[in-house]
Amino acid sequence: MSYENNETIKRLWQRFWRDELAKLPADERAAIEQQFEERFEYLLEESAGNGGNAFIDLIGFGSEGVKEFGDVPYPFLKADFDTAVIPSQLHAAAELYFCWQHDRMKVFAVVDILRRLFQLGRMRIQRGPGARGLYILEKWKPLRYRSKDRMIAYRRVFNYGKAPAPAGAVINKNFNYQFVAFMSALAQYFRDLTISDVIRGSRTLDQRPYGNIATVQRLGTDLRYAMDRATYGNIVALTHEVGNYLKQCLDLLETPDIKKSFDANNKWDVIEMVANRHLGGAPELSHRAKMAESGRRVLYWVADNDFQTTVDPESFKAESRPIGQHAEAWIAAYRLTEEGRKFPGVTDNLRWSIGLPKRYARASS
Repeated sequence: MSYENNETIKRLWQRFWRDELAKLPADERAAIEQQFEERFEYLLEESAGNGGNAFIDLIGFGSEGVKEFGDVPYPFLKADFDTAVIPSQLHAAAELYFCWQHDRMKVFAVVDILRRLFQLGRMRIQRGPGARGLYILEKWKPLRYRSKDRMIAYRRVFNYGKAPAPAGAVINKNFNYQFVAFMSALAQYFRDLTISDVIRGSRTLDQRPYGNIATVQRLGTDLRYAMDRATYGNIVALTHEVGNYLKQCLDLLETPDIKKSFDANNKWDVIEMVANRHLGGAPELSHRAKMAESGRRVLYWVADNDFQTTVDPESFKAESRPIGQHAEAWIAAYRLTEEGRKFPGVTDNLRWSIGLPKRYARASS
């Protein structure tokens, strides 16, 4: 379609849209606005010409020679930056985050300690499932990607840890800032919706979303793009292997003979006791476990959401409501970790709950 015809469609459609929407009641208008926008995008794409032929005609190399500018097909430039990511890499980043939090809980180090104690005869287990599991780990040493490889992966994808950055690799330096900002924006969105439920006083206001979707979409898009750039190479394979190994480690720590040897009720008691005895203290197990669960769920949602600008507010609210609960849970746990104590909004009472004096609270704020 020519340039002039394309421009005519735009003008007529906008005029038709304005006239028809003005005639509709508020309830019906809200229901068809999204359909109008999608139809307009479809017409623009269909009315555009073939990009290759249009360029040939524009420079005069076509079969008809040089054409008038108004007769050259109008190009349709599609915006696809926000969707130009590889989902498998983003899913791997979500699982890697789960592994990172368990690494911070010293799960892998605890299993290594148990293997050594079993080999030296310092654990009173012999033929149970735990003993067999430790024997298999010692015999086959299944983990190809060791602690050094995991630390490099964490540094690349999240900029976590103190491992040296690989030369020439893309490091996601702003991940934690973006992740905290996204969690805060998503939590704030639902807090604003709660406020709107209280202050709504008219029918029109009831139809208008109070939360700021644009902020959530912007931060989510940036988060997806940054993770996509940093998760090339062996990240997918490493996450697949480390994730399976982590599952075996957690199952091993839950075996009855290992729990009995430490007089423990569950695997978390085993992790805490071994870390206290052999690794210089147990980390923040409760906080890290919740951050691993909620952080992975939010990252999965970010990976599978294209954050379309024209999304229906009610659909977005319904889709993101369970994710908002995970965001709130993640923030509540993050505030009480070592790196999250300076998080804005951490009160003296929260710092006091983990044993920090008010003097520390003022100094770090």
